[in-house]
Amino acid sequence: MLIGICGSLCAGKTEVAKYLEAKHGFTLIRMEETSDSDSSGSCASWTDGEKSYPSSKSLLSYITQNWSKRFVMLGMGSVELKVLETFLRRPFFLLLSVDAPTLVRWQRYQKRVDSSSPERSLEYFVQECDTNMYHPDHGISHLVQKSTLRLLNASNSLESLHQNLDALKLEDESRLRPSWDAYFIQLASLAACRSNCMKRRVGCVLVRGKRVISTGYNGTPRNLVNCNEGGCKRCNNGTEGGVGLMTCLCIHAEENALLEAGRERVGDGATLYCDTCPCLTCSIKIVQVGITEVVYSQGYSMDTEFLKLVGSNFENYTLPKRDYYAFRLGVWKR
Repeated sequence: MLIGICGSLCAGKTEVAKYLEAKHGFTLIRMEETSDSDSSGSCASWTDGEKSYPSSKSLLSYITQNWSKRFVMLGMGSVELKVLETFLRRPFFLLLSVDAPTLVRWQRYQKRVDSSSPERSLEYFVQECDTNMYHPDHGISHLVQKSTLRLLNASNSLESLHQNLDALKLEDESRLRPSWDAYFIQLASLAACRSNCMKRRVGCVLVRGKRVISTGYNGTPRNLVNCNEGGCKRCNNGTEGGVGLMTCLCIHAEENALLEAGRERVGDGATLYCDTCPCLTCSIKIVQVGITEVVYSQGYSMDTEFLKLVGSNFENYTLPKRDYYAFRLGVWKR
């Protein structure tokens, strides 16, 4: 595992690296600018204190051969976009960006400045931060945009930072490759992007044997005007939730997925992944076709008593935290 750390000035990047090094046995690799005797410019090299890697290719070669070990890399600000892409394509690399409020970073900066150094103003610090982030040649904004995870280090307390890092579980190998539940939930969320319903975007994926059977998203039936173009009067009139459902023309994501698959293709033992908890009407159809498990990521007003009536085991659990927030999932089985 290789974790690269980037972020704004005085955000706490070094402290995060020290935490990983001390608590989880990561080897710290620093990227440094070195003078190039054959040219007027400079080149980047990496070192872990014992070994030296003169190029990104040599570094990646070494880590590929030692993929089971843990490495954390500072100095990502010097990485060009094309080099970053080579790191992101590797299954062992995770890019973390760290940020903090400007005034919090300013306070840290003031403590960092040597007493013999000239006094710097807040305006000077902000200009330095903008240069670090947005300079056209060596700004790090492209790194932040490509980051896998983002950490907000808003407190000056190291204890608070360590608690946040404990909860984030950066060392968890599942961050490099999502679990099956996380994978299918993300596919359901992607399907929701195709929704045209004016009330709520919902996506659904039907799975059996870890293979996708069908997908669905909510919206008006085929050959009708899309909901977001005025096709469903109820949704476009801003009707309150739960009111006038019989006049709604939109088909739910779960219904679309079930219609696409058909009962024969679904069969017993299938799992339905949905980014929103199914409504009562959809739950009835889900049970009827033989689906035995439902996984969803967002709550919705529904009658869980119905699931108890059909012999369901309803429980809550949490997927590994992948950003500031964890997925809150509900699962039921026949």
